[in-house]
Amino acid sequence: MAAQDHYKVLGIERKASQDEIKKAYRKLARKYHPDKNPGDAKAEARFKQISQAHDILGDPEKRKTYDRALANPFSQAGRGGSGQPGFDTSGFGDILSDLFGQARGRAGGGAAGAPRSRPERGRDLEAEVSIGFDQAIAGAQVPISVPTYERCPTCQGTGAKPGTSPIVCPRCNGRGIESEGQGLFSISQPCSRCGGAGTIIENPCPTCGGEGRKRTVKRYRVNVPAGVKDGSRIRLAGKGEPGRNGGPDGDLYVVTHVQDSPVFARKGDNVEVEVPLTLPEALRGAEIEVPTLDGRKTLRVPAGTRPGSVQRLRGEGPKRLGKDGRGDIHYRFVLDLPNKLTSEQEAAVDDLAKVFNGNPRARLFTT
Repeated sequence: MAAQDHYKVLGIERKASQDEIKKAYRKLARKYHPDKNPGDAKAEARFKQISQAHDILGDPEKRKTYDRALANPFSQAGRGGSGQPGFDTSGFGDILSDLFGQARGRAGGGAAGAPRSRPERGRDLEAEVSIGFDQAIAGAQVPISVPTYERCPTCQGTGAKPGTSPIVCPRCNGRGIESEGQGLFSISQPCSRCGGAGTIIENPCPTCGGEGRKRTVKRYRVNVPAGVKDGSRIRLAGKGEPGRNGGPDGDLYVVTHVQDSPVFARKGDNVEVEVPLTLPEALRGAEIEVPTLDGRKTLRVPAGTRPGSVQRLRGEGPKRLGKDGRGDIHYRFVLDLPNKLTSEQEAAVDDLAKVFNGNPRARLFTT
């Protein structure tokens, strides 16, 4: 039995960063998500492969173990099971057991590298939600639908028919792996009888067919806190996939996608507004009205304000997520000039040019 290459499943190189892994997973998950491909068994199988690959590569510790197994499975020096020096395959067998067990647990419903009797934590899930800019600033309650599994109500997750229980696999004696001789050393692989679970079910549950869980779609109303940004992750504890054999449920992470505002641009904990000024306002100064997140305020523009200058309104920005207080609003001034002048405007500009004597570019030519 050959394990799938999780890097190829996600379409990334083995040196990819964690951010690249996350981006690849999100792109593929959106494409093959069961909600977008209803009734498509191939898309669902592909989605399971993608989720399994992200479960291993998205966890730095699991990824290290996986990479070691790919790069040099027989690197450990010592004396192997065959009695010959130079090879020790027992550690690699454990790694294979763990990796193949996880693969079966994610894609086929078996245990993840451990007997079914051992409690296992449920897998974390991720969902995306799109919200408006105003909702991100004020906070909102947003409905989401999450395709997931739920614990089988008939067998309570054991996979066995009520009144029965799984038994230890007689072929591997509960180890979940079996070894096959290959010259000087032996190769460990998942047990051909139990598939790496360590136990077998002689009387499967009639409701779930031995899976211990069934596919469902759960609906939640997520409380989006005020101040979330595009890409913020909201954790819903215990709302992920159900744990096995009494293990705790996984978590659900909701990723927010915030729509752009026609007025405000998010800059970290602050927001920025581009404020046009007329030439007289910039030259003489003025009191102007500017928008805030809660309404509008009067701002004093000093005389001689240059384009690109910024004024800051402290504590009037969005709420700082996970921190006290609020950010600021930055008002960036730009000069509003007409594309074409009327005859009256041209005359006024000519008069202005006569008043402003001198060449402002003269200093550029001094040596």
